[in-house]
Amino acid sequence: RAGAAFQYLLVQKTGAQKNVGLIQLNRPKALNALCEGLMAELRQALEAMESDPEVGAIVLTGSQKAFAAGADIKEMQNKTFQECYSSGFLAGWDKVSVVRKPIIAAVNGFALGGGCELAMMCDIIYAGEKAQFGQPEILLGTIPGAGGTQRLTRAVGKSLAMEMVLTGDRISA
Repeated sequence: RAGAAFQYLLVQKTGAQKNVGLIQLNRPKALNALCEGLMAELRQALEAMESDPEVGAIVLTGSQKAFAAGADIKEMQNKTFQECYSSGFLAGWDKVSVVRKPIIAAVNGFALGGGCELAMMCDIIYAGEKAQFGQPEILLGTIPGAGGTQRLTRAVGKSLAMEMVLTGDRISA
């Protein structure tokens, strides 16, 4: 399905031999907030790239302003815990971490909350000079929900992870 029309993604094969799958998050007005539709499309695009024998690696990126500013709060704000739990909210968000081909996150701008978690699910993160990583969920009265507390601890160590999760502070590239 590479090259297929998506509402929230730009997907193509690139490179001299067209063997690199490029997936660009494309919700510029929402700073690439991760809504359910975007995440469903991301799963479809990853499955297509994974099953394409010509694709050797995948690059996941956003825009210069935001890799992904997090989960779409407007989509979540009226859901109760019970609704989220029973509906399997966030189910399938870990697709990036189970793809067998290497996935590189090319991050510039904001990678916050779910966007930070999405980047950490990738095998490699290349961060631009303007990259800002953070888990600001505490500022909304919640905690990272897609494995961010575990991945962040492995990536930056316990002390910095605790500081980031408990204060909402960001770190740069």
